[in-house]
Amino acid sequence: MSLTFTFEPAVTPDLRDGLLDLWTDVSNAGGAVGFVPPVDREMVRPSLVGHFAAMSEGRTRLLVGHDEASRVAAAAFVTLNTHRLMTHWVWLYTVMVHPRHQGKGYGRDLLAAAADAARTLDGIEAIRLTCRGGLGLERFYGSCGYKEVGRIPGAIRVAPGDDRDDVFMLLPLL
Repeated sequence: MSLTFTFEPAVTPDLRDGLLDLWTDVSNAGGAVGFVPPVDREMVRPSLVGHFAAMSEGRTRLLVGHDEASRVAAAAFVTLNTHRLMTHWVWLYTVMVHPRHQGKGYGRDLLAAAADAARTLDGIEAIRLTCRGGLGLERFYGSCGYKEVGRIPGAIRVAPGDDRDDVFMLLPLL
């Protein structure tokens, strides 16, 4: 089965709870989505609320993938660049596929759906994201068409003595 993707869905309590569960489960499985395990929903909630606030201001859009049981299985946030000289590209944040669905190609599907969604936005020519080094994410994003365009060594400290590179990736849409 494949996921069903929706760009800019209505935010309902079920969607909110599904995103909280997704983000918590991905974090606790070691996913590089802004946290280091262990986390619980209440630790994740302020970050989700921050994305929702940006959505309400029109700066961020949500892409969500549901599985065959209608559970939130994947998500990413597409954020407009507000700098007047950089409005031709968007950021992709908090790219997540639930651990129970990893290895099925859903990450590739999510990135393809994100590119399709970005193409619906006026004047958007590229997607930019950052990822945590040391997990092979650069290779994954590279296999999906993204190019590494920069790297800041040791910029992400996941634990004392465990610093990771912050890797900048770009996907041209034209």
